[in-house]
Amino acid sequence: MSFITGVGLTSFGRHEGASTLDLMSRAAELAIADAGLKRNEIDGVLCGYSTVQPHIMLATVFAEHFGITPRYAHAVQVGGATGLAMTMLAHIIVQAGMARHMLVVSGENRLTGQSRDAAIQALAQVGHPSYEMPLGPTLPAYYGLVASRYMHAYDVTEQDLAEFAVLMRAHAVDHPGAQFRDRITVADVMASKPVASPLKLLDCCPVSDGGAAFIVSRERTGDAGVRIRGCAQAHTHQYVTTIPDFDRMGAAISLRRASEQSGISVADVRYAGIYDSFTITLAMLLEELGLAGRGEAAARVRDRYFSRDGAVPLNTHGGLLSYGHCGVGGAMAHLVETQLQMTGRAENRQVKDAGIALLHGDGGVLSSHVSMFLERVR
Repeated sequence: MSFITGVGLTSFGRHEGASTLDLMSRAAELAIADAGLKRNEIDGVLCGYSTVQPHIMLATVFAEHFGITPRYAHAVQVGGATGLAMTMLAHIIVQAGMARHMLVVSGENRLTGQSRDAAIQALAQVGHPSYEMPLGPTLPAYYGLVASRYMHAYDVTEQDLAEFAVLMRAHAVDHPGAQFRDRITVADVMASKPVASPLKLLDCCPVSDGGAAFIVSRERTGDAGVRIRGCAQAHTHQYVTTIPDFDRMGAAISLRRASEQSGISVADVRYAGIYDSFTITLAMLLEELGLAGRGEAAARVRDRYFSRDGAVPLNTHGGLLSYGHCGVGGAMAHLVETQLQMTGRAENRQVKDAGIALLHGDGGVLSSHVSMFLERVR
């Protein structure tokens, strides 16, 4: 058993003069205080990788910078799935009795600390070094290829994909830390600059500065507890040219394993935090996870199924598409928002019932998947 006992999140966007370690520290301070702990009570640290500060021992570099001496520490690297992979590992570590309070932290000054060309080159590394990268595709190009195939198979339109960007922006409007808070329409998405056909600028997450952190503890530290009930992974491929089955990228597999472990099904879920690097990512994951039928996720968005007052509120902070994306910390914001919703602390974003939540992270080009069920306990 383990609990998410504290969370911390900076605003996302532009943080002039703040380094990767600064942003990690700000988020960590918030999470530790939220859990009602002191720094010296943190006995384990897991941190995500950084493309801006690519140190091979980033976890201990951070620990020294932050002034703690953990008994367990290392960095994790699973692309966009890293945040949930670290949460899963922290869950295992505290269950095994190797630590009592694990700090999971990440952050980057990816917007102000890295040039556009450097960011493009770093992210393009997800491609095959011999058969993809030499041809020059960017990360959006890989997802554009997947989107084209998916749209053809399920008669999904560009306007359908735009619905997800509109929903995420509608949710971000009410979060003061979101990078983008101006409402948009499907027409705005369609009119935005082409990036990698069929994806346009507003189909893609922005580059951000920011940090996120949370504490995974063996026992809860407050009145309301958020317990990790089950988590699992699946890895079916690495490169877009080696995808074995476009209908089963791995999300359904990790979900099934997490469901078997927890005894919770998708039908029990009342809140969802789903990875949304691109609109196509969100559409495909929602459908493979069983939160919508094939080709039907956009229709559910239009019917307000995923809105704050809907059956399964989704990414109520605005997700990667509107809250922002600072690398590993971007997806960790999904878990921060989920914990706030489950403990009734989401302020004007609060949903009616977040008693059972599903989180899902995706790394690479829908390559690595982590599914997690959380439960509120009183």
